Formats: sequence, structure tokens, C-alpha cells
Amino acid sequence: MIEVVAELSRGPVFLAGEALECVVTVTNPLPPTATSASSEALAWASAQIHCQFHASESRVALPPPDSNQPDVQPESQTVLLPHRGERGQCILSTPPKILFCDLRLDPGESKSCLQDVRFPQDEAVAPSSPFLEEDEGGKKDSWLAELAGERLMAATSCRSLHLYNISDGRGKVGTFGIFKSVYRLGEDVVGTLNLGEGTVACLQFSVSLQTEERVQPEYQRRRGAGGAPSVSHVTHARHQESCLHTTRTSFSLPIPLSSTPGFYTAIVSLKWRLHFEFVTSREPGLVLLPPMEQPEPVTWTGPEQVPVDTFSWDLPIKVLPTSPTLASYAAPGPSTSTITI
Repeated sequence: MIEVVAELSRGPVFLAGEALECVVTVTNPLPPTATSASSEALAWASAQIHCQFHASESRVALPPPDSNQPDVQPESQTVLLPHRGERGQCILSTPPKILFCDLRLDPGESKSCLQDVRFPQDEAVAPSSPFLEEDEGGKKDSWLAELAGERLMAATSCRSLHLYNISDGRGKVGTFGIFKSVYRLGEDVVGTLNLGEGTVACLQFSVSLQTEERVQPEYQRRRGAGGAPSVSHVTHARHQESCLHTTRTSFSLPIPLSSTPGFYTAIVSLKWRLHFEFVTSREPGLVLLPPMEQPEPVTWTGPEQVPVDTFSWDLPIKVLPTSPTLASYAAPGPSTSTITI
């Protein structure tokens, strides 16, 4: 019996381009004093990164699998096919890395970072071992990760005021201001709304932080009305406010760390947006406040009914990944896995 433990020392979240570091510990768990204790041997072991694409079969018609990636293992190969028997499609499978060959463990003995394990010297196999590569490869991976982090910070740190005039069919309602349109997961979307310059009275508004998932037409199971692409929306945060006689107001909507950044594939895309809904008065110059000066005390009540119009407006924004360490705290996942052979 052999126990294999794989541990991601930094956590389960990574940026594209980073080097994934995993500590593998192989142990013979039997104590030396056990009557049935004996040495255990493993012929070889390898590791690879595997990514499987899953989709709701009620909404998405997946394309046929790539004929270049057969689900049958050729007799001349000993490479594990981790996607065999799984639903969905394999969209990424890196070349396997040989960890060791002819490993023998006595009862109670264990091996880990595998520095003291003998590696095969065959030239065809040796270059695929992660422990035999030159230091330049590790330096390159580290440099790529740092560069990705710097570009991510630069893209989301740029601030510049963007102003949008909001109008309906009868005139200007107000002006919306936002200081940037690119965010990271975990940031707050802060915006201001100036209603003092409007010619149409706004009674109420709401703004929702939403994701829009769109399935491309050729992969849809059920088409929307008129053949439009199948689209679904999810609201992650919402602010609503009654704003009659309000000159200026603001809101802050947090982007959940556990949510998904925007992406695009040939099958499905995910975009972020701010979805506004406005309730405006049909009466020009609407005044719902009591007169300020009265010769004698009177009782004033507002109107029971006000004719209104409603309209909506969508403002696209971009949401990028965040620091892998920060994302690990928000959505903790297992960083250690154990298997007994």
C-alpha cells in the first residue's frame, strides 16, 4: 500500500502564466514493526495540468470532441488520459512531467520534493522532468507572473472621470459620473448621479451590478424570441434610492471576490455591466413639497398618484482577475489531496 499526498503550498488559485508548484509526498504507511510489513515499489509517476470544460446541456450544444484527442489510450503510450469518461470536453492538457521511475519505499519511509529520487537518464524522457530543467525556466515563469500582476494593477489603477448624460424621450434626467471602467474582483464600483441639472423629475432609480452570460447562436439548445442569442443575467449587488428633490447622490457596489471575471470563448462569453432603471414623472416641473410660507397652519398631503414613465440603461464595464492570494481567502478550496494505492 502506498499513500500519495499532493499539496499546493500557495493555495489553489493561480494567474495564467504562473508556474504551478506542487509538493508530492509518497509514503509507505505501514510501520516497520507490522507483521505484514514489506517494501512497496512504484514503476513510475507523472503529473500534468488538466482543464475540463462543463456546460449546462439544457442550454449548450457542445461541439463534437476533437478527433486529435482520442479517448482510447494507444498501446504504445503509457500516458494517463485524465478526461477519459468525464462529461464535457478537455480544453487544456499539458505534457506530462515524469516525477520518478522505479521508486521503492521501505515500511514507514517517505519521499517528498523528490530530490533524493533517481530519475531516468534516457534523453527522450529526461527533458520532461520538472526537476531537471534549468533555472532559467523557473526564472521565466516567475517573470511572467510578475509581469501579469503589474499589468493587472496598471489596467485597474488608471482613474479618469467619465460623464454620461441620461435622458428619456422628454428631456434630460441627469448626469452619471464614474472614475474608471476597468476593475478587479473585490473592488467597489463607485458612481455619482447629478440630478440637479435635469429637466425631467426623477422619482426613483436603481442600479444593479450584473453579469451577462451569452451562448453563441450555433451552440444554443433553445433560441430566444426572434432568434436572439440565449442570454442570462445574474445580479451581484444592487442599490435603490428614492430621489425626488435630490440634487446629487452616489452609490458603491462591491464586486464579489468569489465571482468570475469577464471572458470570451467560441461557445460562451461573460460580460459585466451596470444596469440602471429610472422612474420619472410625466408632469413637467413637478413639485411635491408644501409651500414654505402660509398665513396660517394648514394640513398638506402629497398627491396619491403621480403619472410616471420608466426606462433602463446599461453601462458595460470590465472586470479582471485579482491577486491569487486574495482570491484564495474569498473562495477557499482544497490545496491538499490524498490517494492510497
